[in-house]
Amino acid sequence: MTEETPGFDEKPDVPSGATPEDAEPKAASPSTGEGAAPAGDASLQIAGLTAQLDQVRKALEERTADLQRLQAEFQNYRRRVERDRITVKEIAVANLLSELLPVLDDIGRAREHGEFVGGFKSVGESLETVAAKMGLQQFGKEGEPFDPTIHEALMHSYAPDVTETTCVAILQPGYRFGERTIRPARVAVAEPQPGAQPVKAEDAEAEDEKDNGPEEG
Repeated sequence: MTEETPGFDEKPDVPSGATPEDAEPKAASPSTGEGAAPAGDASLQIAGLTAQLDQVRKALEERTADLQRLQAEFQNYRRRVERDRITVKEIAVANLLSELLPVLDDIGRAREHGEFVGGFKSVGESLETVAAKMGLQQFGKEGEPFDPTIHEALMHSYAPDVTETTCVAILQPGYRFGERTIRPARVAVAEPQPGAQPVKAEDAEAEDEKDNGPEEG
C-alpha cells in the first residue's frame, strides 16, 4: 500500500464561509505603497535634512568670520611689532649719534682754525662719513629765517637790512636723524629795527631804477 502525495493541483483549505478568491494572495497595490515609507514621512525627512544643512552652513560662516577676525588681528599685531622694532632701533641710533656730537663739534672747530690736518683729518673725515651713513644730517645756515622749532637763539640784536627775524651767525650747527631733531642749531639772530618800515622788493627795484636812470642835460 502506497502513500499518496497530494498534487500541485490541490486547493488549500479554505475557511468556512470564505470564497475561493479570498484564499488567493493579493499583490501589493502600487497606489497604497505597502512596505514603503508614506509620502508624508519623506517630506519630513527632507525638511529635517534641510534644517541640518542650514545649521551646518551657519556654523561654517561663523567659524569663517572668526578665522578672518583672528587673521586681521594677527596682521595688526605684526605691523605693530614691526613699527615698535623700527622705533626702538631709531631711538638707539639717535642716542648713539647724540654721544658723537661733541666730537663732531671739535672736528668742526679744528677745521675752522686750520688744525684739521694729518692723521686727525683722516680719522675725523671717516667719523663724519660713518655718521652720515647712519642718517645724521647737519643743518643751520646764516641768512635763513629763524625757526624756533629747529633753532635756539643764544644772541639777539637788531639790524636795518633784515625784514624778519634772521639767523645771522651759526654758533653751533644743528643735527637731525630722519624726522627727529637731535640738537637744534644754536644761532645768533637779528630783528628789524624797531619802527623801521619794511621795504618791499618792488619798491626797492623801482628805487634802484630811479637812481640809475639817465641824467637830464
